[in-house]
Amino acid sequence: MHTFEHRLGRCWEDFPTKSNKILNMASVKFRLKGVSKEVSIYIRFSVSRNLILEAKTGFIINPNSWDISTNLPKYRGSDKVLVEKLKKLDYYVFDQFNLAQSNGAIIDKAWLETTIQNCFERPEKEDNTYYVHNHIQFVIDNASTKKVAGKSRLGLSPARIQSYKTFKDNFLEFEAFHKIKLKLTDITPSVVESYKTWLIKTKSYSINYAGKQLDNLRAVARDADRLDIPTHPYACKIESFFEQDEDRHIVTLSPAELQKIRETKMPSPYLENAQKWLLLGCEIGQRAGDLLNLTSKNLRFVDDHLFIDVLQQKTKKEVTIPIASKEIRSMLEHDFPRKISTQNLNFYIKEVCELANIDEVIAGKLLDAVTNRKVLDKFPKHQLVTSHSFRRSFASNYYKKMPTPILMGITGHTKESMFLKYINRQEDKDENAKLFLQYYEKLNE
Repeated sequence: MHTFEHRLGRCWEDFPTKSNKILNMASVKFRLKGVSKEVSIYIRFSVSRNLILEAKTGFIINPNSWDISTNLPKYRGSDKVLVEKLKKLDYYVFDQFNLAQSNGAIIDKAWLETTIQNCFERPEKEDNTYYVHNHIQFVIDNASTKKVAGKSRLGLSPARIQSYKTFKDNFLEFEAFHKIKLKLTDITPSVVESYKTWLIKTKSYSINYAGKQLDNLRAVARDADRLDIPTHPYACKIESFFEQDEDRHIVTLSPAELQKIRETKMPSPYLENAQKWLLLGCEIGQRAGDLLNLTSKNLRFVDDHLFIDVLQQKTKKEVTIPIASKEIRSMLEHDFPRKISTQNLNFYIKEVCELANIDEVIAGKLLDAVTNRKVLDKFPKHQLVTSHSFRRSFASNYYKKMPTPILMGITGHTKESMFLKYINRQEDKDENAKLFLQYYEKLNE
């Protein structure tokens, strides 16, 4: 058990109190309890020799990230945020203690727990039970110290934190619809089935979006179970789902269509700029967020070859993409596209593709302005093109023309099965065998 303690240096005499003697004796100390990889941080508030209160702060940490000399998290990386939160709690406890003394309030463990909740504006636990929405908030509060599943790094990405916030709002809406409040121990198969039905039938969410919400529910349940919080066993093994491959409608731009776009003169500067981003995106295969963050500083010349270095936001992988196209290289060297938002780019590229007569009628999904849900129908391709089409076009156009591991090294996929699913292709064993023979012959030459 880790029981490190720390007294933060402050001049408490500066606080006006009803009893300076009591306040001068009071002290705040933080310590860890537990023996797992992630343990709870406790606050120990000593009011006097006869009154020592202790409660969970609601934060967890890996003991390796705890500074024994200060008994605070090591002030580095994502732990900096946690240090600031603990300092905030330290000040807040003393301020509230001063106020409570003035009002003659009872100072006990319940007071300390309420003070902690109020400090971080957390919803109160009712009757000491663990409601689902409370633990979602716990995950959000501890995002900076959460270990990413399957990764060695700590700290959830801003996008993942936002997904948990959206999930919490969504789950609260589900509870309000059925006029219930669910505990972690209530997540039975029938409740999960009811939630799934509500997502798909009542809210008309897509299959993939509904599946992701069940993924979130399972993740929250597993986090609670790991901390020994009472949780229904089924909640930790909820099965998710997603669209079948034959139901997925992937929009890509072929080399011939990209050539048409390249040769089409755009009537305005903003469309010319969108055209550049489209052509560049289909050439380097990166996500829209990574693509649109590129500047000339990402360019690197090696032996007269032009490379682009990218640190992928989602995977934190560093990838290097060679620029083989002479047109793209010239553009990057002499006329780098201007910064633009993803939202505007998605709007403009539809116009770019329409001007280039990318109008083949294909099946796809478009947002219905009335229902605010995507509907499946047949539309001209230019209406369905989005910035996500860039990355898929790159992967699809070069598949079987380049070794798949090389393509995966650029897109950032770690498994070939995921790469093939991404471009909606099945593994062709005969093609793989032929490709091997082709490279074997070149090797012997």
